[in-house]
Amino acid sequence: MKLQTRLIDLEIRDQGPAKAPVVLLIMGLGMQLISWPSRLVDTLLAAGYRVIRFDNRDAGLSQRFPELGVPNLPWAWLRHSVGLPIRPPYSLQDMARDTLSLLDALDIAGAHVLGVDLGGMIGQHMALMEPGRVRSLCSVMSSSGARHLPGPERAVRAALLRQPAGVDTASLLAHQQALFHLLRSPCFPQDLEDQRKRLLAGIHRAVYPEGVVRQLAAVLADTQRAAALAQLQVPTLVVHGRQDPLLPVACGEDTARRIPGARLLTIEGMGHDLPPGVVQALLAALLPHLKMH
Repeated sequence: MKLQTRLIDLEIRDQGPAKAPVVLLIMGLGMQLISWPSRLVDTLLAAGYRVIRFDNRDAGLSQRFPELGVPNLPWAWLRHSVGLPIRPPYSLQDMARDTLSLLDALDIAGAHVLGVDLGGMIGQHMALMEPGRVRSLCSVMSSSGARHLPGPERAVRAALLRQPAGVDTASLLAHQQALFHLLRSPCFPQDLEDQRKRLLAGIHRAVYPEGVVRQLAAVLADTQRAAALAQLQVPTLVVHGRQDPLLPVACGEDTARRIPGARLLTIEGMGHDLPPGVVQALLAALLPHLKMH
């Protein structure tokens, strides 16, 4: 359903008892609320939580910002690599404010926040802005944004910058399959037919590459968050794959080191995706984390 907040219109899916503890799921770069594995959502609902998913700005069916233009991504990445400032169309702080406005619109005082990739960065900003609203934080395959951290493998960076061969469904599907092949968890079985169906569902629901570029520019420009994480007083679980080709495991290790009291779980054989085996390992750590807080 479409939710009108004081800042933005967001497409959301709100499931579970209205008065149950809330788990807010924040998706990654360019991904949609339907990208969350059903097993993760269903397990949280069965455990008695109210689960809220949504499309970030410029993704899925949420509000888009074409008037802000499309950044020159190769140029932005070059400036980032040499430590020069980047002026993105909007910031990760803006995306965190969007998310806090979602909680306001639903009259939710506080929530457990689970973010993957970009979503983990947004969750960190939420906890810095309004720590009383974040009951606990789980940052998965994300980063602190510190400049010294290693970046994507060369093939992954090239794939992120590459455009699909066309705008037809077959071309878009082939483009996404090629990227997910590079991001895959090498030691966990993949159901490729299920992946194909989920990618097609996303393509049929919404395709908006310009939004992905604006989101990525916001990530590249976000260089001050790392130092601020020492101020966090939010119970935090950091989960990261040891074979992550997009955000290497050092990114997760650095995030956990910077957040006081954070617990780090690294998963051998996990890349930058959520196949069934990774979801199982994540839930084994996440459910006790939620219960404690």
